[in-house]
Amino acid sequence: MLSDGKSIRRVAVLGGTRVPFARSYGSYASATNRELLTTVLDGLAARFRLDGECLGEVVAGAVLKHAGDFNLTRESVLDSRLDSRTPAYDMQQACTTGIQTVIAAANKIAVGAVESAVAGGTDTMSDVPMGFSDQLRTALVSARRARTVPARLRALSGLRPRDLAPALVHPDTRTGLSMGEHVALSARAWGIDRTAQDELAVTSHRRLAAAYDSGFMRDLVVPHRGLDRDENLRTDTSVHRLARLRPVFGTGAPGATMTAGNSTALSDGAAVVLLASEGWARRRGLEPLAYLVAFETAAVDFAARPEDPLDGMMMAPARAVPRLLRRVGLGMEDFDFVEVHEAFAAQVLANLAAWEKEGLAPVAPARLNAVGSSLATGHPFAATGARIVATLAKLLAERGGRRGLVSLGAAGGLGVAAILERPL
Repeated sequence: MLSDGKSIRRVAVLGGTRVPFARSYGSYASATNRELLTTVLDGLAARFRLDGECLGEVVAGAVLKHAGDFNLTRESVLDSRLDSRTPAYDMQQACTTGIQTVIAAANKIAVGAVESAVAGGTDTMSDVPMGFSDQLRTALVSARRARTVPARLRALSGLRPRDLAPALVHPDTRTGLSMGEHVALSARAWGIDRTAQDELAVTSHRRLAAAYDSGFMRDLVVPHRGLDRDENLRTDTSVHRLARLRPVFGTGAPGATMTAGNSTALSDGAAVVLLASEGWARRRGLEPLAYLVAFETAAVDFAARPEDPLDGMMMAPARAVPRLLRRVGLGMEDFDFVEVHEAFAAQVLANLAAWEKEGLAPVAPARLNAVGSSLATGHPFAATGARIVATLAKLLAERGGRRGLVSLGAAGGLGVAAILERPL
């Protein structure tokens, strides 16, 4: 009960829209975050007849964006078919950005602050901001402040070729390790073998291909720039083919298992999901697919203990999920579908093992990522959470499920879990 005497309201998930995800420097090589986010907003507006509608709020974000995109979501709304008076703001929490935007929007609906909201995210690794050395930055600032041509030339004369190299990959500032190297530590700590990782990757591709072929993805995906399916999808992949690939992470120690085939490719794309109060949905004749009923966030101390099985960079869901299920009095057997973000096959398998160690029942393979996940779709960082929520809501509605679980891990040792339910 709120202080004004009103009750917390149920938050309906009405559906979602995304573009087909592209491999970086592929079909969306010249696309911007603003273009991609605007495209999915327009797709959502077309699907749900929202042209010219003033919604309660749009909240979205991008993990990697240029300085000029400081108001990215608002600019995308202004470019879109929505009423320009729809408020909008940006959020960012690494790879959990998308799910956190869903939670933020849902909370406002639950307390009656807004009746409807759009949540999601966008990212493009094809248009990633470049970092430069301190030497180049200092020289450019000095040259800009200089008042004469000779003074400008003097400011630049001390630069060396190595100072001009851009920085595109940023390892963790505390450990010096990339995300993949961190997950390689978890794979070793949990004894995750190569075959299990390759099998998970192949299953993800095959299930996503089947979802496209069956028409399941038809109203979830808006074609863009000539793509109507995810560019990373490999319909002909197999465990035999993946076994030929060389490890690319954890190669500094014997027995490396993580390859390009069982790790997510760098990707470009955007996704959004439409949330609303039951009253708003009813007035527009929209049937809720599911309701967002609970969520939990967690973090781990990956910097101090990167090799600890429960403190790996991507192991925070191992804490978030058990904590969430204890709080709501549910077990893993109570879920018809379990959607786990597949940044790396090893990370998924390590978290599944950790949940069992925490006393949860094993996740039945048929319930895990039933129509494929990030290993097949790709993973534009801020878009993944909205993609998963929209996918899970449709799974529950179309396949008769009662309840679904969402789990995502992120850089910084962060994890978010959420529960969607169908009404009784």
